[in-house]
Amino acid sequence: MNTFLNLTSLDEINQFIEENDLAFLYFTTPNCSVCHGLRPQIEAMLEQYPKIKRAEIDASEVREAAGQFSVFTAPVLLLFVYGKEYIREARIVHTAELNEKIKRIYENVAEN
Repeated sequence: MNTFLNLTSLDEINQFIEENDLAFLYFTTPNCSVCHGLRPQIEAMLEQYPKIKRAEIDASEVREAAGQFSVFTAPVLLLFVYGKEYIREARIVHTAELNEKIKRIYENVAEN
């Protein structure tokens, strides 16, 4: 099972993106009910994509990361491919649509 890694600094986040061809970031905050309700759905969805490495960031603790990645709400979901942001979803996330976006990218990147 590919669980979420907890990243606690901007350096850790940048290193995570750099070291993983497919890097998924889940920005959350402690009092975000949407964040806590959505996370299990995202975890289950990402099980289909074992090559996507995933991490969670508490935006209230790593404020400089929230600034660098323009995170103004929570949750914010970002998928990086070879260090470049390809998908950004925020607050209200339609998991079926997100899954289709990820599937298209995954088929072109991970399976080649």
